[in-house]
Amino acid sequence: MTPDQASGLRMMNQPYNEKVKVIAVTGGKGGVGKTSVSINTAVALAEKGKRVLVLDADLGLANVDVMLGIRAERNLSHVLSGDAELDEIIVRGPKGIGIVPATSGTQGMVELTPAQHAGLIRAFSEMRTQFDILVVDTAAGISDMVLSFSRASQDVLVVVCDEPTSITDAYALIKILSREHGVFRFKIVANMVRSLREGMELFAKLSKVTDRFLDVALELVATIPFDENLRKSVRKQKLVVEAYPKSPAAIAYQGLANKIMSWPVPQQPGGHLEFFVERLVQRPDFQEEKTGE
Repeated sequence: MTPDQASGLRMMNQPYNEKVKVIAVTGGKGGVGKTSVSINTAVALAEKGKRVLVLDADLGLANVDVMLGIRAERNLSHVLSGDAELDEIIVRGPKGIGIVPATSGTQGMVELTPAQHAGLIRAFSEMRTQFDILVVDTAAGISDMVLSFSRASQDVLVVVCDEPTSITDAYALIKILSREHGVFRFKIVANMVRSLREGMELFAKLSKVTDRFLDVALELVATIPFDENLRKSVRKQKLVVEAYPKSPAAIAYQGLANKIMSWPVPQQPGGHLEFFVERLVQRPDFQEEKTGE
């Protein structure tokens, strides 16, 4: 990162960005419901008056716009190619949430060049759209991009299901983030559980392993029940909080949104969004320079 790029980030609308809350929604594996958690929670927050932007951070296999039944004419690839500004590709979803769409089936989006990294820095630093909360829907797995998004967010929500591979992969993600990237606090979402008790037992299974081997703090922030209304809403290409607001799953998402609103907001100069973007798009040579200081 060159000095001008870094100073460009610091010139972001600082008084506003002090109040931006950045939340990464991640997991260890695919199929645990990360995207569903991301966008249902985003809409629940919007219903409470928050301006929410969802970043589809699965850069090569985007699906946020597909799940919402929204056709995105342009996406992050157009920003990186210089054909559009970040503000111009934002599409609106239910309750007015903003969505930054990624692209699907494009290998180049997964392996960004240093020049493309710089392009992302400029795009975020020049962003005019105002929002209170940025929800980052990460890809599955433990790729460098997933780790970058997660370590650079204020709050990391780890979505886990009651199946061995989900628990194992969630543990692997937490292990890498804590031991290699200095992330020690994780908020756990027990998804697709049959009861509150099952959700608490799932949390206990994960906690038992992390307490034994890792120096981390886990907090169970939501148990999202297995709800047939979720399947119905998916078939309608709607969200359960929108289509069935009184369903058990929707009520759980609304409860999670209430908790998120109570979490502290960063107050440091420049806001946490600046830190988020810098960490997200750091070039390896910049990281080495910082390490050598």
